[in-house]
Amino acid sequence: MRIISGKHKGRRLSAPKKLPVRPTTDMAKESLFNILNNNYYFEEVQVLDLFSGTGNISFEFASRGTVNITSVDKHFGCIKYINEVSNELHFSINTVKSDVYKFIDKTKLQVDIIFADPPYNFSDEDFSKIATLIFQKDLLKENGLLIIEHSKKTKLNEHPNFTYEKRYGGNVFSFFEK
Repeated sequence: MRIISGKHKGRRLSAPKKLPVRPTTDMAKESLFNILNNNYYFEEVQVLDLFSGTGNISFEFASRGTVNITSVDKHFGCIKYINEVSNELHFSINTVKSDVYKFIDKTKLQVDIIFADPPYNFSDEDFSKIATLIFQKDLLKENGLLIIEHSKKTKLNEHPNFTYEKRYGGNVFSFFEK
């Protein structure tokens, strides 16, 4: 995996092989950030990265100037890796080792962008539940955006907050708004 743009553009990162992750591909990540770049000033947004895994998405935001990033994952090795890279690259990423559903239930955060990349083997109902809980708990600021990454087999277009999706190979990003 590599950082696509910003302060650390082109930087390659190698996560430990033992982590239970499936990082977003560089092609899909670049396409996603091209969409976001047209709508946000990265220096001004607050980001919540759920099921953050290797921190791939958090690192991309940080490299582009975002300073208010919270990464949540339940796996200790993932959190440790994100902290190590953050320290090495001088990123200010706040990591939280927690089950995502418990975190959503307890947090008082309100952010501009939430990115969620749950395991692809989640059911459509589990994916939809994430979106429902985020909107019930009012975690997005006005004009905020929720992005859920999933496989092309998962269908989320029936959710009331769904707005559109973008497909990149086997990856799909579904976008949700208030």
